[in-house]
Amino acid sequence: MRKKIYPNRNEAKTEIFNFIEMFYNPKKRHSHTGGVSPVNFEKAYFEDLQTV
Repeated sequence: MRKKIYPNRNEAKTEIFNFIEMFYNPKKRHSHTGGVSPVNFEKAYFEDLQTV
């Protein structure tokens, strides 16, 4: 994230939360999902459910 001065703490917290939840977490690979990103893990999970 670029350096930015926020008018208040709430706006800073909101922007940081959005960055983590909307950008970072969906793409970051996690060891507990076998090194797969959460988005790809969920996609594979729901594809497997359809074949059952």
